[in-house]
Amino acid sequence: MKHAYAFHATVFLLLGYPGAADLAIGASPPFPKPNILLIIADDLGYGDVQCLNPQRGRIPTPHLDRLATQGMTFTDAHSGSSVCTPTRYGLLTGRYAWRTRLQAGVLDGGNDEPLIAANRLTVAGFLQQQGYYTACIGKWHLGFRSDAQPVSSEDKKDFGSRGLPLGARILGGPVTRGFDYFWGCSNARTMSSVIEHDQVVEKLPPVEMLPQLIRRVVDQIGARAADAKSGRPFFLYVPLTSPHTPIVPAPAWQGKSPLGPYGDFVMQTDAGVGSILAALDEHDLADETLVLFTSDNGCSPQAGTTKLEAQGHFASASYRGYKADIWEGGHRVPFFVRWPGRVQPGAHSDRLVCLTDFLATCADILSLSLPATAGEDSVSFLPALTGVVGAAPRGAVVHHSIQGRFSLREGPWKLNFCAGSGGWSAPSDAAAGRQGLPQWQLYDLIADPAETINLYDTKPEETVRLAAVLSQYITAGRSTPGPPCPNDVLVKSPFPPYEKTRKSSAQ
Repeated sequence: MKHAYAFHATVFLLLGYPGAADLAIGASPPFPKPNILLIIADDLGYGDVQCLNPQRGRIPTPHLDRLATQGMTFTDAHSGSSVCTPTRYGLLTGRYAWRTRLQAGVLDGGNDEPLIAANRLTVAGFLQQQGYYTACIGKWHLGFRSDAQPVSSEDKKDFGSRGLPLGARILGGPVTRGFDYFWGCSNARTMSSVIEHDQVVEKLPPVEMLPQLIRRVVDQIGARAADAKSGRPFFLYVPLTSPHTPIVPAPAWQGKSPLGPYGDFVMQTDAGVGSILAALDEHDLADETLVLFTSDNGCSPQAGTTKLEAQGHFASASYRGYKADIWEGGHRVPFFVRWPGRVQPGAHSDRLVCLTDFLATCADILSLSLPATAGEDSVSFLPALTGVVGAAPRGAVVHHSIQGRFSLREGPWKLNFCAGSGGWSAPSDAAAGRQGLPQWQLYDLIADPAETINLYDTKPEETVRLAAVLSQYITAGRSTPGPPCPNDVLVKSPFPPYEKTRKSSAQ
């Protein structure tokens, strides 16, 4: 059982990389270029959407439920990380963020070196090259520099008070990473500093951010409608600021749910999505627009999950853990895709999907190949969307927690490279070690989706195999076919040592 990482080269060659055929080879597109609208909520749990959690969810989400009936629901979709910044990096670049300097946690958001390198191809940059108008409206949280120093409040609980002063310019922001237009903020603690293009143009109370954001998206759809109908499609990336803390439902939404402010804020978020979809209808763009909705990670315990559960609402549905954790509740996310005429309404897919797959899917839609140095961890899910018979399942997906703990998922098997949650839930890794729990956790998610029975001691062959796959993914700088690519830094990995612990595996 020792030194399982030594087997990685053999495993790498034998894997065959399911999903390689998903990438198109430059044929002409089989259908016109669609407008692409991607909405990503902030800290919305899988179980916060009513249609995904009808027995253990108590927050009405009629607009998301309707979107699900109009398109395809992916029930095994995952964010690239269980926290914000790394997921957004992976979504826009098709590359796991742990290959960068960000090995754990998130960016501060005040004045950071951009996490996306200037020469890194993004989804926005790729679509821009194909004639798309590209806009980002919402929360960026991928770093930028400024010609001014951040300001802050002495009250650490005063969300949104940190940020940049009016008139400050940002350097290395969205308009330098493939977007033609940006309106929004860096992150939750700096959302009072509203940026347009590359300048702070307004100071806004947090309670006003979500309504303003939705209005901006609706206006942008109206402004682009004529061009979209005349041949220039748009890519609209909408990273919402909700229902992340500060939990600030607008006055009109306060008291609307049976669960208090968090439920109110989720309902307001759902209504915002409804307003955006209504704008597509109003401008006769729905039939020509590919709509995707998801979340950047699971629900945060700061939403008051203990109280919510006491009220009968389980934001992670039946899955273990919450935001920040390596367990499923940290990174299994809602994922709905609507594309009239291409995606069957009311369809469901249990295909394993990661948000890093968005870039390869866009390339596949346009029948284009990605450069070898782009989308190293991106696999197209277009065959699943369009119902291709016999489409190969996706290969392994790597999960990552706030503390930089790894997990590898392949088929029914999931190997967590830590003893505890890897995040904020109990037991922590240190506490699990003190309890004598095994150093790693192996689960069969088909038989045990709640990750309650650790098979680390009883399935050594699966542990060795999955460990080898992760080792090779790290070493090769990619998890898709292609030449090896360098990671930006030396990746902090769980290898070596690999030693089997013969402690109790009951958890």
